[in-house]
Amino acid sequence: MTLSTGSVLLGKNKNATKSNIALACCLIIFSAAATAAQPEAGTFKMGIEPWLGYGQWHVASQEGIFKKQGLEHVDIINFAEDKDINAALASGKIDGANIATHTAMAMVSAGLPIKVVLLLDQSETADALLVGKDITALQQLKGKQVAYEEGTTSDILLHSAIASAGMKWSDIIPVPMPADSAGSALIAKRVPAAVTYEPYISAAKKQDPSLTMLYSGSSDPGLIGDVLVVRDSVIKDKPGQVAALIKSWDAALTHYQANTQADRAVIAKAVGASPADLETAFDGVKYYSLAENKKVLSHSFADQTFVHVLKAATAAGLIPKPVTTAQVIDASFVNGL
Repeated sequence: MTLSTGSVLLGKNKNATKSNIALACCLIIFSAAATAAQPEAGTFKMGIEPWLGYGQWHVASQEGIFKKQGLEHVDIINFAEDKDINAALASGKIDGANIATHTAMAMVSAGLPIKVVLLLDQSETADALLVGKDITALQQLKGKQVAYEEGTTSDILLHSAIASAGMKWSDIIPVPMPADSAGSALIAKRVPAAVTYEPYISAAKKQDPSLTMLYSGSSDPGLIGDVLVVRDSVIKDKPGQVAALIKSWDAALTHYQANTQADRAVIAKAVGASPADLETAFDGVKYYSLAENKKVLSHSFADQTFVHVLKAATAAGLIPKPVTTAQVIDASFVNGL
């Protein structure tokens, strides 16, 4: 049924029923949504880091999926550390970014006008606390140095680990450093423990097979995850680009599921590793499809996961002031596609 048919219902038939009027209104809304869903011209600048959880963007680029979804150009800009990508997002140098859930909360709490529009991944064993063979229990970290990157997933995971062991933050000696350096410091025996993520976990264990995973994302399910955030101004001015990006992620994930080995090679190259080095690392990451986003983003994620992560991040001193799901999440895109 076309919109013109709806006009007949509203205009020529003076005895139109309420149901007909409602139907016509729905058609008008649908038409407006369809128009908004057309990608606007121009480049979308996306911030990214060398992390497996963002891998489907590399698949989308490799397979020409962005263009298939009508996007003129997606500029994937690589950053080495969280603080750099956060600064670029805050300054408006990029339109959107792939960041940790708690980082998105912290940014909104600090007044940055962004929204979470898509759940990307959940880390199960791809974020972890690594230790040498002399440490077999969390309690043995008392009085010892632990390397980690401040303000990142490593930070929140370490706080979770310490709390789960009934310890205080003051019981350890924090040694802040970038995630890629943390594993190296552990291998060089400069610290007895380090928190990092893939591909750095696999790289460290390859160089020193005696290293063990003492605590990981699976130890506190849902705590470590990543999201796509977009600036409010971009959501307002270029909603079609945002919708096309979300569809691109889903199409890339579908391709990945049908061509797993080939696409893992694409992702591994993008993060600076080989498929062999990351063979088990991929299994530690869960990717979210569009269908799964529809089921959880405005439901269990908003009602449960959000609350848990907010509490943990606040306890770790990473959230300046409380935020609500309405302030952080915009589920209209995934729910409308």
